[in-house]
Amino acid sequence: MDWLQALVLGIVQGLTEYLPVSSSGHLAIGAYLFGVNGEDNLTFTVAVHIATVLSTLVVLWREIAWIFKGLFKWQMNDETRYFINILISMIPVGIVGVFFKDKVEEVFGSGLAIVGAMLLVTALLLTFSYFARPRQKEKISMRDAFIIGLAQAVAVMPGLSRSGSTIATGLLLGNKKEQMAQFSFLMVIPPILGEALLDVIKAAKDGAQAAAGDISLTALGIGFVAAFVFGCLACKWMINIVKKGKLIYFAIYCAIVGVVLLISSFC
Repeated sequence: MDWLQALVLGIVQGLTEYLPVSSSGHLAIGAYLFGVNGEDNLTFTVAVHIATVLSTLVVLWREIAWIFKGLFKWQMNDETRYFINILISMIPVGIVGVFFKDKVEEVFGSGLAIVGAMLLVTALLLTFSYFARPRQKEKISMRDAFIIGLAQAVAVMPGLSRSGSTIATGLLLGNKKEQMAQFSFLMVIPPILGEALLDVIKAAKDGAQAAAGDISLTALGIGFVAAFVFGCLACKWMINIVKKGKLIYFAIYCAIVGVVLLISSFC
């Protein structure tokens, strides 16, 4: 992987981690077009995922500070309940990551047809959430947090957007738009760090050179910076988009790309 490929894949990761169009699916498309496999390059994968976590911390630092400030009061308050909801949302994806990680990685190597199919599912979810008008709730409940966590666990499939699935599920459950954008981005921080840790452990077993592949430190740094910068931009942009209820445009985009991928896969 050269520096230009790392730059493009870093931009793709930064943008699509937050936009409801599937970062894994677009990385698979980019890797296919470039003739490289970014998902197999553990060093690059870990770097760009950590970069997107850092972008979340930068954009949502006030909300994160609010949570920790409340936690250290050592009492059951809104901040503590919010933190508990995040922990509950982590349970399904944690089970998938620990017990089914190898199976998921096999799916990533099964071609672009699965990406196209999952993009169509993403489009359907976004469309349903756009037209649905459930009764609005004031706060995200523990039950809703677990259901949203289930959506995040299912979204490990390449092409099924994590942010799209979690936000759409939350909206269908009746949670407010501004709450769901924030919760969706905060709940992903622990799973991404956990996935990065598992990749580091795997890299240690495989050997540093095998994990790094053929990427140079320069290309790795460029990919990291690109993912961080565009992650910050996409995170801010996506929060405003969700508040304005404009997810239908991403549904149209996912549907078009999904159909194109399916046609190209079978023709």
